Amino acid sequence: MATYMLLLYSEDAGEEERARRWAELPEWDALTEELRATAVWIANAALHPIESASTVRVRDGEAAVTDGPFAVTKEVLAGYYLVECADLDEALAVAARMPMARYGSVEVRPVVEL
Repeated sequence: MATYMLLLYSEDAGEEERARRWAELPEWDALTEELRATAVWIANAALHPIESASTVRVRDGEAAVTDGPFAVTKEVLAGYYLVECADLDEALAVAARMPMARYGSVEVRPVVEL
């Protein structure tokens, strides 16, 4: 088994779009419960909107904090799932079932075992 991080990206949405996405909550809940029942699920969380984000960079020993993410794309990180799958194909299949894959994207990354 290997651990994969599924990073959920979508365009930053206004209130109307956020309300539509909250309406998907039962679909997210059903998928999450199914993943928990099959022991694939490790953790998941939604993230607050990008207005609440801060970015820290340390250069020459000095920390600088800026508001928000520093992204060159319209899509922002909206949440994540941490899952344990037999292989990449299984992780990709789980990612394809995420509602956000229909209008945003789900990035699948293997987690380095330390």
